[in-house]
Amino acid sequence: MDEIGIPSEIITNKIYFIRNQKVMLDSDLAELYAIETKQLKRQVRRNLERFPDDFMFELSAVEFEILRSQIGTSSWGGNRLAPMAFTEQGVAMLSSVLNSPTAIKVNIQIIRVFTKITKDLSDNLNIKLEIEDIKNKLSHQSKNIELVFNYLDELIDKQENKIERNKIGYKN
Repeated sequence: MDEIGIPSEIITNKIYFIRNQKVMLDSDLAELYAIETKQLKRQVRRNLERFPDDFMFELSAVEFEILRSQIGTSSWGGNRLAPMAFTEQGVAMLSSVLNSPTAIKVNIQIIRVFTKITKDLSDNLNIKLEIEDIKNKLSHQSKNIELVFNYLDELIDKQENKIERNKIGYKN
């Protein structure tokens, strides 16, 4: 199946982090699928049993207001209803309710972008953990080096404060 030529950056820019989840909004998905938002919402509402809360949720009034202020009102057009937010699993489920060839192709691309983002986040986490491990090792090393220098200072002090004793034994 051929891919639709939507650049990954466009899809990535339409993924938001809401309620500690990566989600896409109904209007952005409708745009990518080349359908109207109300058509997408209608299909989802007809198949609500396929979209549990961890697949799709409607934004609260506060979340909607925050999102609108971040994006700007001009991109929202006349739609004033709170948008539906779809998680990666919800986007995958959309392909079963929007059964057009375009929707299927776009879904494949979106899932690939979600997968890449998840991999990138995982890679970043691994790098951060490795850096933290190196910092801890360096911290321990600097403590060990400090301890060695303290011991050396003590030895030098003992050498300098050494009392000369009279030698016992044969004199030449």
